This record gives sequence, C-alpha cells and structure tokens, in this order.
Amino acid sequence: MPDSLPGAVLYACLQNAVRSPMAEGLMRHYYGKRVFVKSAGVRAGELDDFAVAAMDEIGIDISRHEPLEFDDLYDTSFDLIISLTPEAHHKALELTRTMAVECEYWPTFDPSLAMGSRDQIMDTYRQIRDQLSKRIRDRFGGLGAPVV
Repeated sequence: MPDSLPGAVLYACLQNAVRSPMAEGLMRHYYGKRVFVKSAGVRAGELDDFAVAAMDEIGIDISRHEPLEFDDLYDTSFDLIISLTPEAHHKALELTRTMAVECEYWPTFDPSLAMGSRDQIMDTYRQIRDQLSKRIRDRFGGLGAPVV
C-alpha cells in the first residue's frame, strides 16, 4: 500500500548528474505541483547527456537541470529525503540529525559506469530510469496518467 504524498521530497545522489535528476524529473512528471521536488548531490557534477537522452525518450525534459550540492539548497524543509547512493544517505542523515525529516535509502546503480556500445550504455540508463519510475510509483501510488 503506497504512503500518502509528502509535501516536499529531495532526491540525493553523489553528483546530482544522473540518478537524482532522473528521479526528480519522474516525480515532477507523475505528481506535478502536488509535491515540491528537488534534487542535490554530495558534490555537483555535470548533467549527463545519456540521462537526458533516456528521459527524453519518455517525454521528460531534464536538459535544463543544473546540478546542486546539498550546501546549495536554499531551503531544507523537506518531509522526505530519498538517497540513491551511500554517500548521499550519509549526508542526508547528517543534515537531518536535528530535524524531523524522514530519510530513505534506495540503493541505485550508477549507469555512468556502464561500458560497451552506445546502445548498451543507453540500455543501462533505461533500466535505471525504469527502476526509479517503478520505485516512485510503488512508494507514492501509481497514477492512471502523468500530471503535467
């Protein structure tokens, strides 16, 4: 049974360049303005072109995403922080020591480590995108149609 929608969710990973931007884009696509959603990394990297391409395949544009670090967040009033890497989970727990914020850890493979042809690499990104999509819909409730 899915939990009710939180008011604000932060997705966190290592560089805010692949996994957390994908999760942020999916969450925003499925739940629109019903949930404030943001993403951040332990450190900021550069947005990954394969992540942009994988999301574009399903009609979600993350090309304007600007990677942020936790320290760049102007507001830390989140109801839920979902960490996708061990480093991000550690940072989230450190950040929320004195705050009433729920933290969850969803271990997620880094598709930027994939090797092979462009098609093989894209398949890995698609798998991560689809895993995140399923996990989000399982956690927050499946929708008949995305909210845009």
